[in-house]
Amino acid sequence: MKSEDEHLQDTALDTNAIPHHDDRAAPVVDPGTPRYVVGELLGRGGMGEVVRARDARVDRDVAFKRLRTADPAPDEIARFLREARIQARLDHPAVVPVHDLGVDDQGRPFFTMKRLVGTTLADRLVQEPALQPLLRAFVDVCLAIDFAHGRGIVHRDLKPANIMLGDYGEVYVLDWGLARDLRRAAGASSVGRLPTDTEHTGTGAFLGTPGYMAPEQIQDAASVEPAADIYALGAILFELLAGAPLHPRGHAALASTLDGVAGSPAAVATTRAVPPELDQVCVAMLAREPAQRPTARQVADKVQAFLDGDRDLARRRQLATDELARAQRAFAADSRAEAMQAAGRALALDPALGGAAELVGRLMLEPPAEPPPALAAELRATEAAHVRAHARSARFTYSPALLLVPLAWWNGVRNPSLIAAFVALAVVLSLAVHRLARQTAATTREIAIYVLGTGVLVALMTRVCGPLMLAPVLACTVFMSCVTYPSIARQPIVAVIAGIAGWLVPCLLEAVGALSPTWAIEGDRVISQSAALALGGPPTIALVFGGTLVILAVGGYQALALSRGQLEAQRQLTTQAWQLRQLLPDR
Repeated sequence: MKSEDEHLQDTALDTNAIPHHDDRAAPVVDPGTPRYVVGELLGRGGMGEVVRARDARVDRDVAFKRLRTADPAPDEIARFLREARIQARLDHPAVVPVHDLGVDDQGRPFFTMKRLVGTTLADRLVQEPALQPLLRAFVDVCLAIDFAHGRGIVHRDLKPANIMLGDYGEVYVLDWGLARDLRRAAGASSVGRLPTDTEHTGTGAFLGTPGYMAPEQIQDAASVEPAADIYALGAILFELLAGAPLHPRGHAALASTLDGVAGSPAAVATTRAVPPELDQVCVAMLAREPAQRPTARQVADKVQAFLDGDRDLARRRQLATDELARAQRAFAADSRAEAMQAAGRALALDPALGGAAELVGRLMLEPPAEPPPALAAELRATEAAHVRAHARSARFTYSPALLLVPLAWWNGVRNPSLIAAFVALAVVLSLAVHRLARQTAATTREIAIYVLGTGVLVALMTRVCGPLMLAPVLACTVFMSCVTYPSIARQPIVAVIAGIAGWLVPCLLEAVGALSPTWAIEGDRVISQSAALALGGPPTIALVFGGTLVILAVGGYQALALSRGQLEAQRQLTTQAWQLRQLLPDR
């Protein structure tokens, strides 16, 4: 099998063998008029240049590519001819079609192509354009390269400067001058020195552009396979996603490529939102081992799948924006349920939508001025449950009053009616608490009567035991329990007045002589006595200290129950708030 260089020599251009068009086939054109009228220079490469020309035969502008030197070497002619033939073979929308092949009046070979209007991807990248249009163009490039690979052609010089973006959405892969024909090449290497201008690659230079060449292409460019083009496409995709080249420019790119660098745009461009699925594709394309890289078709399919999903994402974002606007209107109209539902739908459609999370937070944390009927019903049910739970823990609040009965008989009763009234009221209040613990809901009136009854009990306790010892302790215990009821907590002054009045009114009545005195100050002594019991000796000691201990124990138990309930409620609220925050984006 012939080597690539031998094949180039065999295919050197024989100017006499290139068929010339017979102008007589176009009678509308003067046979003496040149077919191509050459215009200004459009671009220049390593060994060729492209100028604008007018095709007089068909009356259209074309791109006229010719060798730069008037006396080209045979291998230059062979490469030039091969480029034209390879490009003509690739009948694909993203490959510039070849119209004609010939020699100019100076004997230089040329071929004409479709005249392109647009800008290169390299120039477009400088402008920091939107990512989606470039990704769509990248898909077209991948499909063109897959088409070439299917016909045994490896481009070997893919880079942003060789991708043209037309003004009407066209995408073209340019410069097939370094392409390798796998069906004919035998694998000879033409690696030489690095050209001074790394954007141009000429004969005897590296076959490719540093920074986009695969590691195996640097080591042996003449034997590269389609995987080398995949590496170059990966370097282009990296630049699209990261906003910067994969490798440094110039000589340093060769060492960087051989040493290997991080192929993850997301890891390098930490300030850019790199889609994870595209990041994975890019890493796979830049794998050091050629066999581990995907095909151009696989890359195109994956990028297209992302674009299809991204179009769906754009639709979701629009729907989310509409839902947010609906939520804001409902919130302004104080329709909180509708606002919460619409804001929740907006977050579900686009968790990162600005304004939706803030509105949900306001709806959760700011209570409405007037609760909606459904919320009011739930609040009433919650309060009823709280009353029942508290009443269950308050069943023993009146135990001290009942425990005073045996101690009173032990001391001796002087006013049985007062003791009977005290015990009867304690029993009634104990039954009331038991009822509160069982019934579905308690009315404000029932709670108010209960509090007033507690105030009367304190007044009776003041008469039974005196106002200076057990009565104040009992008053503090029972009214601490009372103010925890929701209806009383909203108006605690009722309980405070009932407690103070229950203790103070008997004292005032004694002061005006309406009741017999139960306390006095004589010298340096404070005297407290009962209006119902005969005090003195061990029974009184048992009554005073035992009653105090019992009241303190019951009060401590009640305080502990209240503290536990409050702590549990606080834990539940904190847990619920934390769980709700997990639903919202971390901003």
